[in-house]
Amino acid sequence: MESNDLGIVVNGTQVSYIGQDCEAIPEFLGTKYGDFAKRLDLSFNLLRSLEGLEAFSCLEELILDNNLLTNDLQLPRLPHLHTLTINKNQITELDSLLDHLAEVLPFLKYLSLLGNKACPNELVSLDNDESDYQRYRYFILHKLTNLKFLDARKVTRKERVEAVTRGAFMKIVKPKDDTASSGFGSSTPASQQYTPLPQANRDPSNHRGILAKCHYIYRGRHSEGNRFIRDDQL
Repeated sequence: MESNDLGIVVNGTQVSYIGQDCEAIPEFLGTKYGDFAKRLDLSFNLLRSLEGLEAFSCLEELILDNNLLTNDLQLPRLPHLHTLTINKNQITELDSLLDHLAEVLPFLKYLSLLGNKACPNELVSLDNDESDYQRYRYFILHKLTNLKFLDARKVTRKERVEAVTRGAFMKIVKPKDDTASSGFGSSTPASQQYTPLPQANRDPSNHRGILAKCHYIYRGRHSEGNRFIRDDQL
């Protein structure tokens, strides 16, 4: 494992640049690591743009949790990417985003949007229930037909059937913008930040996976929704 004073941690083909408060992807990251990085973790930054990501042509996994990305985020075409997590950003609308992902990520198998307003579960509001979340899943699976996992839950055969027959009618209405009360702004206290890693594994130099069963409902400070995929499930 290699790390340096720039905050970069490299472990084989895994590159992490976590908690550096950057608003854009630094050019030196792509220049030095873009040719071989298969997993890139940019969580806990202030990213508003993904410009520069095109340098990472071999990416298979991209972690963008706890940033400031919005509905208009743009990714380059990444033909090898199978895992994308955009947990706890500022995404409020799904339609155009899903169309974009379908175009640029043809082999996407795992997507997680927990903690965004567009994902109607208890991370966003206690007013949401299972039926709200299930409609959201049908709509996404209607748009992204190759997904095997969505958030913390494996896609079932029944969901695929329902997505084909009813998914197009399950579009989630865009919620009213209420940044001040939602806690999605850049001033969110550290104690409320969302992380898919358990407390023991939040050190950027220690990225060990954990295998477990998980329901999408958030019941603690730290969701583990995007760390339960084995290679044989993709």
